[in-house]
Amino acid sequence: MPASNSPIFNFLTKISKIEASEAKAVLCSFLFVVVLMSAYYILRPVRDAMASDWTDAEVSWLWTLNFFISTAVVAVYGIAVSRVRFRLLVPAMYAIFALTFVVFYLLASTAADRTLVDKSFYVWVSVFSLFHISVFWSFMSDLFSKEQAGRLFSIIAAGASVGGLVGPSIPSFFSASLGTDNLMLIASLMLLIPIPIIFYLQSLKVSDLDNKEPELQAPRGAIGGNPFAGFKMFFSNPYLLAIGLFIFLYTGISSFVYFELKNLLSALSRPERTAVWAQMDLAVNILSIATGLFATSRIVGKFGMPTTIALVPVMICVGLLILAVSPFLGAVVALQVIRRAGNYAVTRPAREMLFTRVDRETRFKAKPVIDIVAYRGGDMLMAWLFTGLTQGLGLGLAAVALVGAGIAALWSLVGIYLGRWFEQGEGGSVDRPSETSSMAPQSSVI
Repeated sequence: MPASNSPIFNFLTKISKIEASEAKAVLCSFLFVVVLMSAYYILRPVRDAMASDWTDAEVSWLWTLNFFISTAVVAVYGIAVSRVRFRLLVPAMYAIFALTFVVFYLLASTAADRTLVDKSFYVWVSVFSLFHISVFWSFMSDLFSKEQAGRLFSIIAAGASVGGLVGPSIPSFFSASLGTDNLMLIASLMLLIPIPIIFYLQSLKVSDLDNKEPELQAPRGAIGGNPFAGFKMFFSNPYLLAIGLFIFLYTGISSFVYFELKNLLSALSRPERTAVWAQMDLAVNILSIATGLFATSRIVGKFGMPTTIALVPVMICVGLLILAVSPFLGAVVALQVIRRAGNYAVTRPAREMLFTRVDRETRFKAKPVIDIVAYRGGDMLMAWLFTGLTQGLGLGLAAVALVGAGIAALWSLVGIYLGRWFEQGEGGSVDRPSETSSMAPQSSVI
């Protein structure tokens, strides 16, 4: 059956402006992120359940360690981007992460004292949580054009929410019977599934999407250039710095809500906490799917990028003000669900559209610096800020919520500014480090 006559395509055309030639690529991208996020959401509640066994200071130290490890991983990834054949780059990343979770399974099964293994796993899943989706969206922004992204990214992002339904349902209902260690093995196997999908999408880019592959100058098809150029691109380009500030402020809100939930759930057992975190994931992703499929592309088309990218920050600012007046567990849970669902369905797709205005080297070198290093730097600073407010100054939930509302207000203003900049086309080119083109490697690793 031709794609244009299939029931799935007919459904997609009703909720978006997808064209027949784009159907295969959209559906494969959708499946790609479903599997990817399912694997992550199996690991996420396992990680978060561990945190309630530790103090705020211990978690803050782990987040600090996570920042430095994430920075090192991004630097190593920059070397891979410069030297590994582009066709193999993305598949190799997921294969390596799959292998690491097998290693954690073996360590957890044999260690006499699990404290070090648990904390190492907590940090590594936190690295993975940003890295795997940053690489995915780099690949998407390279696959689709700017015009296609505006119509299609919200549909693809809804696939992340479907994965967020499939993934947490496993630990939510089977964490006690399966055991948390076996969940690591399940997730690692799932990370191998997207690899053949990636190769197929690479062929569809030219054949179906009609997007020309750039000519890579480095030997054997690697992107080439300075492996660490992403850091210089980020710090030297105002457009990228604005995106980094937007993400930094987002982490402030995320950290505040996360720490409050962690403390409120500390009285429960680890399996019970795992189930609660997983059930919140289910609620978040049901809301994300509905919004992503039926609302986001319409919001972008009708109100434009400034309103779209600032919408969730404004809602969170209002929610934190309400929380300051009525601080209780149910309000924190509701705020967490709204924050995450809004990010997945609206803010994240809009943010990823910003990278369709830059070149391939920027997407794969500077984008991870923004998505991971800037994000984890924000995590680290905001975690210590929260610890200082609660354990240092002794502030309660209501007072902390007021501080968070101020951060959310600034987050909203940056979103409006960034959206206007994008629409004016000022982010169309990136000031490239002068040495990038002159430092192409002489050979590829793979």
